[in-house]
Amino acid sequence: MIKIQKLNDIEPEFFQGRTFGESNEVVTSVLEEVRTKGDAALRIYGNKFDVAVPATFEVPQEELKAAAEKLRIQKRDIYDALVYSHDLALKFAKLQRNTFTDFEEEIESGIFAGQKTIPVETAGCYVPAGRFPLVSTVIMTVTPAIAAGVKNVIMCTPPRVHPDDKIEAGKSGSGISGKAFVGGKPYADEGIMAAAYICGVNHLYAVGGSQAIGAMAYGTASIPKVDVIVGPGNKFVASAKRAVYGTVGIDMVAGPTEVLIIADKTAKPEWLAADLLAQAEHDVVAQSVLVTDSMELANKVSDQIENQLETLTTKAIARQSIDTYGKIIVVEDLSQAVEIANKKAPEHLELAMEEGDLRNQFQNALCNYGSLFIGHASAEVFGDYAAGINHTLPTSGSARFTGGLSVRMFLKTVTSLRVDNTKNGSVKSAVAAGYLGDVEGLNGHANAARIRLETK
Repeated sequence: MIKIQKLNDIEPEFFQGRTFGESNEVVTSVLEEVRTKGDAALRIYGNKFDVAVPATFEVPQEELKAAAEKLRIQKRDIYDALVYSHDLALKFAKLQRNTFTDFEEEIESGIFAGQKTIPVETAGCYVPAGRFPLVSTVIMTVTPAIAAGVKNVIMCTPPRVHPDDKIEAGKSGSGISGKAFVGGKPYADEGIMAAAYICGVNHLYAVGGSQAIGAMAYGTASIPKVDVIVGPGNKFVASAKRAVYGTVGIDMVAGPTEVLIIADKTAKPEWLAADLLAQAEHDVVAQSVLVTDSMELANKVSDQIENQLETLTTKAIARQSIDTYGKIIVVEDLSQAVEIANKKAPEHLELAMEEGDLRNQFQNALCNYGSLFIGHASAEVFGDYAAGINHTLPTSGSARFTGGLSVRMFLKTVTSLRVDNTKNGSVKSAVAAGYLGDVEGLNGHANAARIRLETK
C-alpha cells in the first residue's frame, strides 16, 4: 500500500537523485570492442544478448513500409493513433524550430555580431524493444530531429527474427534469448518499424544494447558515426551514452521515471490514482508521488490505488513500485507543495487544481520540472503519447538544470563577427583587447589586436 506521510516525516533521501548504480565495467569493454572491431563486435555481442544476429544490419525501407501497411490494414486504430501522435509532435517541434532565429546586428560602431542556428548532419535515435517495445519513442526521438532539419536520421533497435526465418530458427531451437538465430534477414519489432516509416527515418539498423550506442558513436562499416545520440534504454544503454559523451552529443542520462502531482480538494481521487499507477507500471523503481493538503483526499486516493491495481495487467510491477517508492505527502498549506516540487525537480509534474488565482500563482512559482500538466484534464499520459510535447524528459533531479528532448538537441548555435575597421568601434575593441591580453599575460593576443591599430 502507498505510504501516507506528513511533510516533517519525509526522509532527506527523497530529494536526492536516483540512479540505481552503474554498469561501467561491462559497458567499457563493449564500447572498446565496437570501437576497434566494428561490425564483428556487433555480431559477438548480438550472439550474447539478442535473439537474432542478421547477416546485414540495415532493415530495408521496403520492410518498414510493409510493416506500416500491415498495421494500417490489420490494426487501423493503432495506425491512426501513431499518425495523429506524429502529426502533433511535428507541429510542436516546428514551432520550437521557429523560435531559433538567425541575425547579425551592429552592436557597436563597425562591430557586427551574429548567430546562425545549424542542424547537425546525422542524428542517431535508440529505441528499446524489450518487455514493451516503445513505439511512441520513435515519434518522440525522430520527429524533433526532422523538424530541426537533420539530413540523416538513423535508428538502432534490437533485432527480431524475420518471418521468413522463423521456421529455420524453430528447427534449430534458436531465435530466443541466449541462443540467437544467426545469418537471417534483418528485422525489428513490427510496431517500431511501422512508426519509423511514418516518421521518416532514413535508415534503421537491427542492433540493440550498449553495442548499438557504440556503433552510432564510433561508426562501423555498416552503421555511420552520428553527431548526437538520443533515446532511452536500460542501465547498460544509459551507461554507454554517458561514456561516449564528448565523442558525440547525448540528450541526457535518464534514471527511473517519476511523477509528482499537486492536488487540491477538487481533484478526483480515481483520476489521481490512475495517473500514479500509470507511472508506477513503467518499472519497479518508478516513483509516484502525490502532495495534497487534504487527508481525506489522501485516503481516498490510497483506496482507489488498491482498487485499480486489481485490474492492471502490470499489477506486479506497479505494486512493487507503489509499495517501495510511492508516497502521498500531506501538507498543512498547499503552498508547501510548490517548495517540495521545486526541490524534488520531478520529471512529470501535475497541477490537479481548479482554474483560478491560486493555480496561476503555483504555475508561475514552479520552476523545476521536465513537463508541467496544468489542470484536472491534463493527464500526464497525454504527454507520453499524443499531445505534441516530448516525453523524453530529465529525471532524478536533473530538471533543475535541463529540459526535455527538443529540436534544440539537434541544433547548434554558432556565432560570427564582422568588423569594419574604418569605424570607431573597431578601434575601441582593439584597445580593450590589447589591455585584456596584457593582464592575462598573453602578449601574442595583445599584439594581434594592436597591430590592427598600427597598420591599416
